[in-house]
Parts: sequence; structure tokens; C-alpha cells
Amino acid sequence: MNENGQILAKSDGTPLVRHLQDVAKVAVKIAYHLGMDESVARLGAVLHDIGKASSRFQQLLLQQNRRPGEVFRHEIASLFFISLVDEDKRHEVIEMIAAHHKSVYKDALSLGLIDLDEETDSFAIHSRQFEQWSNAAMSILAELGVPVHHIDLGEAQRNYDYAVDYCDEAVRHLGYSLWRGLLMAADHYASALNDYTDGNVDKMFIKPNLGFYNRRNSLYPLSMKSASSERPHTIVTAPTGAGKTDFLLRRCKGRVFYTLPFQASINAMYDRLKHDLSATDAQIYLLHAASELKVINGTVEERILQHHVGASIKVLTPHQMAAIAFGIKGYESMIVDLKGEDVILDEVHTYSGGTQALVLKIIEVLVNIGCRVHVGTATMPSVLYSRIKALLGGDKMVCEVALDQSTLQSFNRHIIHKINSIDDCFSIVREQLSHGRKILIVCNQVARAQQLYEQLREDHPDVRMMLIHSRFKRGDRGTLEHKLTAQFNCGSEPCIVVSTQVVEVSLDINFDVMVTECAPIEALIQRFGRINRKRTAATIGHYKPIYVAAPQQGNDALPYDEAVLRRSYEVLPDGELLDERQVQSMINSVYPTIEFSNIDFSGAIFVDGQWQMSKLCHNSKVAFMQLLDIDSAVCITESDEERYRECRSAAEASVYEIPCRYNSVGHRKLEQITAHLRPFVVPDKAYSPELGLNMAELDPLNYKTFEIL
Repeated sequence: MNENGQILAKSDGTPLVRHLQDVAKVAVKIAYHLGMDESVARLGAVLHDIGKASSRFQQLLLQQNRRPGEVFRHEIASLFFISLVDEDKRHEVIEMIAAHHKSVYKDALSLGLIDLDEETDSFAIHSRQFEQWSNAAMSILAELGVPVHHIDLGEAQRNYDYAVDYCDEAVRHLGYSLWRGLLMAADHYASALNDYTDGNVDKMFIKPNLGFYNRRNSLYPLSMKSASSERPHTIVTAPTGAGKTDFLLRRCKGRVFYTLPFQASINAMYDRLKHDLSATDAQIYLLHAASELKVINGTVEERILQHHVGASIKVLTPHQMAAIAFGIKGYESMIVDLKGEDVILDEVHTYSGGTQALVLKIIEVLVNIGCRVHVGTATMPSVLYSRIKALLGGDKMVCEVALDQSTLQSFNRHIIHKINSIDDCFSIVREQLSHGRKILIVCNQVARAQQLYEQLREDHPDVRMMLIHSRFKRGDRGTLEHKLTAQFNCGSEPCIVVSTQVVEVSLDINFDVMVTECAPIEALIQRFGRINRKRTAATIGHYKPIYVAAPQQGNDALPYDEAVLRRSYEVLPDGELLDERQVQSMINSVYPTIEFSNIDFSGAIFVDGQWQMSKLCHNSKVAFMQLLDIDSAVCITESDEERYRECRSAAEASVYEIPCRYNSVGHRKLEQITAHLRPFVVPDKAYSPELGLNMAELDPLNYKTFEIL
């Protein structure tokens, strides 16, 4: 209890009655949106945490009399009150209560309802002093409008047994519980917003007004095409600059989930949508590892809401939707958010390997839950196109849009030159700078980008220059992205930008010349889109140079397949115009077949049109990470360690985090701390705001401690 004698829901002092009120308001809003029974939603929300009235839970909340190994699950105690619910509504309410934190069976820590019932005298543990604390629970329920009657210990036991029996039967069936998802979404929303819940419930599930994108301009041929079709799904194929984004948005009828592959690209799309729709009431959220950083100057609510249900438009990567394919905790909440809405999968051609297979699996689930799926691509192998079209339902279900041959020809804008090595860039840069050109150099590996940048900086100290790649602190990375788009992209002053793949997708930058390492053909076409990008009447028919280095070999070819690089290089013209009309045949030549089984989908929860997950259960995130072989970690510098430990939130901490591959740092005997994302601590010597993380300096002997010794 707090100082006013109120029963608490959380250790931060939130009264239980207020938390239940807030969750109920959100639950009713979600139920209304989905056409579910609002009275059931409210009952489940009010009852879901009433077990927190237990005197034992209140002691544990305040860290009093904690017994080693003791397990108390407040949701189990909440089930003692299920007889307050009419019989025809009890099953739904049980689903909301029993599983809103744990799988009811075979939970990763064996803490689920059925697990504890089988392994302990769970009822006895959770019903201690029931006659004393149940009166306080009844008072709260009565205050919240629930008709109550006295429940003695025997009735509590019968309620518990009834719930266990129901859940035991439920897990024998495959499928998901929309009621569980509703409660989890409402609970997370209200818990995160806390004092701000009331002011934001009315902003949930606002259908965005996308009328802005009905603009027409003959320079953007897709804007001249009708987006009307009775077919729910879309595949649109068009070069960069044809108006693909506007067309995809015009195809949407409801709330929108806009997916893109990289942090930089979704940051840029978030900024674009916020600007375009600033005059509307659309609630636009951003979701990726550092999304809260992007809105760090926004309102408290704006920062919190990024991860929660009900956005008008949410911008994210496919990995943020992976839960629905693999049944990770919270996947039903994501289904609640996605169900029946519009999902845009833009730049599909940029995905490869496991991510491409993941996207295909996600499409299967999206179709099953009634989403309208809109796929955008600049280039896609025909075999992949056919696979996606089949998943979407074929000719009767898919609106297919592409440009005619004459229009495609008007998008010719690049002369391709093959060169021996990326080191040839030095002479090319000297020549192009003499003509006042803006030059973009793209490497496939961070280390090579850093080396080139340092040499070019030494050769041209008076030229504006910057380096951008993935191994910067997230805070520094945001600054660099803004600098790239707002400074280097503007004006005509000559400059040099050295980068990696981070510039490939949806960054609205327009340079004069590119020198690039060879990449898979679809990635090259995407890179080329950063050159001569701005389409005007004056630029049509004018061409700019792109220099492509011969493929690297062995480990130097990574992260790409060497054979794919060779085939991609072979299909490129040399000293000639890249004809947009030939791009599709080039793609098909590089990818005559595609291996779609990059991932072992035995862990998927939707296979061959059928759900495979036991109801009221979920998979652990660890299993998912292992399944996809996600090789990710973060680092911080030794100077940032104390500040990082003191950060009060993930958003605050992420400013200092440097993304990297676990396999590149895990074996180096670096210190690893337990705060936040458990980062590796790298020597200060290994990082600079200009160059980012230098892997060659990741040696514990470079720590300042050793320097002092």
C-alpha cells in the first residue's frame, strides 16, 4: 500500500484501481475497433490484475519478506474471482487473465498456470490470507462497476480449477487468442503511458487522411495511374523517382504499416510522412532499435507511443513484425494491431537470404489475418515476384502495376563504367572535383570505407567530406543522417561522401557521380538511384556517370555471395547507357532461380495455411534469435560507461550504443556490462565521431587502464 492506504499496482506507486481503470479504457477502445464485445473487454481488463490486491503481492512489490525461490503470479490469484463473470463470457476473460504475462503451459521458466499447477500446490500458495485480502479486491471491483458477491475459499478453489481445466483444454488446440492479444496490448499501453493514458486513448486507431498523395504530376508517371481496384493486394514495379511511395499510400484504405529495410531509410520515411501529413490528425509512429532517439525532442507521449498499439501509420522494418511468424511473446498483440489493416512492404528487392524468407513468411500470416498487402519494388527477380503474387492470391487478388516500355526509357539516367578496383576512385575523384561535382563512394565493408575516407581526406583537405556507415553511436548516426540530407545533399558545392550500404534505400539524396564496389544487381540498381535522382523536365535525357569496381574475392566479397557478384558485374554495360527497359532481364539473368528455404521454418507458427502454436502460449525470443541466426550486439566506449549505466531508459541509453556483429566482438575478451542491452565496452582509442568504430583497435590492451600501467 502507499502512504494513503491505497493498494498498489506497481512499485512506482501507481494505485491498482487507477491502473485497472486505464487498462479497461484502452481495452474497450481496442474491442470497439475490432468489433469485439466491449463488455467482455472491460471485464477482462478490470479483473486481469486484481490478484495484486493479495497481501503477499503487496509485500513482494515493496521487497518485503521475500523468500528465496518463492513464486507468486498475481494473474493466478486474479482467476479466483472468475465467478463474478457471467458463464457465457468466462472463457474469453480467462484467456485475458491467465496468459497475459506467461505461456500457460511449457513457459520458458516453467511459471505458467498449468506448469505451476503440475509442479506445486499453486492454489495454496496463491490463496494465502485470501479471506483477508479478497475484501479489498472486492471493494476495488465494486468501485469499478463490477457486480460482486462474497467469494469464500471454496469458491475461489472452484474458480481456479475451472480456469486450469479450461486452459488445459485450450492448449490442446492450435491457433491464437485475440482476447489475450487485446489484453496484452491494452496493459502495455496503459502501463507505459501511465498518467498520459486518458489524453491519448482518443488518438488510437485514427484512420489517416491520405488525400495529400492524390497529387498528380506527369513527371511522376505512377501519379497519373488510378489506384482504384477491387483487388485488395498490390505489386507495383517502377524505377526510383516514379512516384512509387505515393501510389502505395493511395492504395491504402485503413491504418498503415510501412516497412523498409534499414534504419536510415525508415528514419527518412518517418520524416517525410510527418511533414506530408502535418495538417492532419494522423498519429505517426516509428519503430526500430533507436526509434525513441528520433523523437527525443517530441512530447513524452510521442516518445512512449512508438512501440504501442493504435498508430495511424507505423514505420518499421520486417524484423519488427517477425513475432507474428514465430510466435514470440506479444505476437497476439501485434495481430490485434495489424488485423485487417494495410501493410506496405517497400523496397522488397533489397532483401536477401534469411530476411527475404522471413518476409515471405510474414506475407502468409498477413493475408491470413485479413491485411491488405502492398508490395513496392524497383527490381525483383521474376521467380520472387511469382512467389509473392501466389502468396497474395494470384490474379484475382493482386493489382499489378508497372510502367510501359516508353515510360521506362524516360528513366534512363546513368552511364555505367567498369573499373578494376575501388582504388581507382582516387583519380576519378580528382577529375570530377575539377568539374565541381558531388561524389558518392559506396563500399561493401566498413573497414574499406574508413580507409578510403582517410586517404581522400588527406588528398583533399579543403573539400567538404563525410563518412557514414552502421558502426557509429546511434546519437552520432542520427546527426550524420541529418547532415547528409540537409547539408551535403543541398546546393551544388562539390563534396565527397563515403558510405556503405546504409545509403541504398529511400534516402532522398541526389549526387552527380558514384564510384561503387560491385554488389548484387538489385542492390546496385538501388545505389544508382542516389545519382541524378532529381527528375525534372530539364534532367530527362541527361546522363551521369557511375563507376563500378570489379568484384572482390573470398572474405573481401562479404557480405555478399561471390558468384552473385560476378554475375551482376557481367550483366552491366560498360561505357554505355543503363537501359531501364533491360533491367528486368538483367535481374532474371543474375537470379534464374532463388533458394527460398534460407531459414529453418520448423519454428514458424503458420505453415501451409494452418496455425501451429498452442493457444495461450508463445515462443521465447531467444529461440527466435537463434533460429534466424541474428548476429547482433552493441558496444559502448569506455568513456561512456558510467553515463550509460546511469541512463534511466532504453532511449536515453541508446544514444551511446554502437551496433555491431556479435561474431566480430564476442571473441575479443572485451569487458561486457549488464546494464540495458549488455554492451561490450570498447577502448576510446577505437572510436571517433568522424570515423566510427575501428575494429582494428578492439584490443583490451588499448583500455586506458593499461595505458596508465
